[in-house]
Amino acid sequence: MRAAGGPEWVVREDAALPVLVALSLRQSLGLRYPEELPALRGLARSEPGEFTDTTTLERQWRTYWEMTVEPQAHPSPVPLELVDGFDMMVALPTEGFDELAAAIAPFGSEVVAHARAAHERYRAGSGTGSSYRAYASAVAQYERQAGRRPHAFELNVQVLPLTQRGVWWIGALTIAVTDSLRSDVVAFDAAIAPVIADIA
Repeated sequence: MRAAGGPEWVVREDAALPVLVALSLRQSLGLRYPEELPALRGLARSEPGEFTDTTTLERQWRTYWEMTVEPQAHPSPVPLELVDGFDMMVALPTEGFDELAAAIAPFGSEVVAHARAAHERYRAGSGTGSSYRAYASAVAQYERQAGRRPHAFELNVQVLPLTQRGVWWIGALTIAVTDSLRSDVVAFDAAIAPVIADIA
């Protein structure tokens, strides 16, 4: 997306299957990171402590989460390998992730089905052009208030079926937005305005 006569700004909106699978696994494993992000709707949460070495699991999970949300900013130092049972949606480094690979193995079919259903709901609800208009409106509002065009920026938006409405930073260039908030035009405009102001 380009503001006419000004710097380029790009917003990519999605309910990406790998992100949905990762969050489903977070919930299934009973992990908390990222702590501020609510749980997904329609999926049970395990209790922490079901796995013997939660410190190792949490550390591996954090790395996997960062690589999934912003893969270009968090490349793996070793090759990645697809994990069986996840329909090409989970890839872990070939070294140092044995505990996480073993822990997630039983949840493949359940989390993939949950992620696909959430992704299809997002696709069904996202009208053509509505995504561009929402962010262009926020940029125009910023221009009026700041009295200048925004600096060039990129923003990735993951629209997720979370149990609480809100907006959360989940990466340097990535936010998570509750699907119910995203579908409320007035509330979303108010929620996205400070995000645009922060990066523009």
